[in-house]
Amino acid sequence: MKRLIVLAACVGLAAGDLYEAERAAMVRDQIEARGVTRPDVLRVLRSTPRHLFLPQLQQPQAYQDRPLPIGFGQTISQPYIVAVMTELAELSKSHKALEIGTGSGYQAAVLAALTAHVFTIEIIPELSTSAAAALKKLGVHNVTLRSGDGYQGWPEQAPFDRIILTAAPPEIPGALLTQLRPGGKLVAPVGDTRFAQTLIVVDKLADGSIKKRSVMPVAFVPMVRKKP
Repeated sequence: MKRLIVLAACVGLAAGDLYEAERAAMVRDQIEARGVTRPDVLRVLRSTPRHLFLPQLQQPQAYQDRPLPIGFGQTISQPYIVAVMTELAELSKSHKALEIGTGSGYQAAVLAALTAHVFTIEIIPELSTSAAAALKKLGVHNVTLRSGDGYQGWPEQAPFDRIILTAAPPEIPGALLTQLRPGGKLVAPVGDTRFAQTLIVVDKLADGSIKKRSVMPVAFVPMVRKKP
C-alpha cells in the first residue's frame, strides 16, 4: 500500500545555527566559484541547513564538497550537483515540481523554497519517513511525499512544470515525459552504470515534442524499480 505524507507544519529553525559560516563558505567556494550564478538558487542554498538532512554522525561533514551516505545504499548529493540541477531547472514560484528520489529530503527542501509545491517520491519507505521528519522540523509546508515507484511518476498530480530525478535510470521513463507539461523542463542523470552517466536536460515544447541536451558527466545511485 502506498503511503502518503502531507506536510503542513510551520516550525521555525532553532536559534543559533552553528553551521551558518560553513554553509556560506560552501556556496562561495564550491558553487559560485564553479559558475552557478542564479541569485535565488544561491540564496536558498545559503539558508537551507544541509546538516539537518544527515544522520547525526555525518552532520560535521555536511558542507564538504562530496556526497555523503544516508543509509540503505543511498547518498545525499554533492552540494555543487544540487546547485547545478536546481539552476538548470529554471524554477519559478508558480511551478509545480515532481522529484523522483526524495532521499534525505534536502533537494526537496531546496525546490520547495523556489516553487509553489513539490511532489516527491521515494522507493525506500524508511527514507521517506526520515525526510518527512526533517522537512517538518524546518517548517516546510509545500512538499507532499509518497513512498512508491518513481518510474511511474505521479499521474494523479500531473502535469508538472518541472521534474527532477536524483537517481539515474538507464533511459528517461516514458511516464515522466508524459507527465511533463508542454513548456516544461526535466533534469536527470541518465546512464546504465554509475560511472557512465550524463546529466540531461529535457525541454518539452509547446507541440509536445521533446528536445534533449547533455550537460556533464555525473555519478548517481541507480534508479530502481519496485519489485513485483
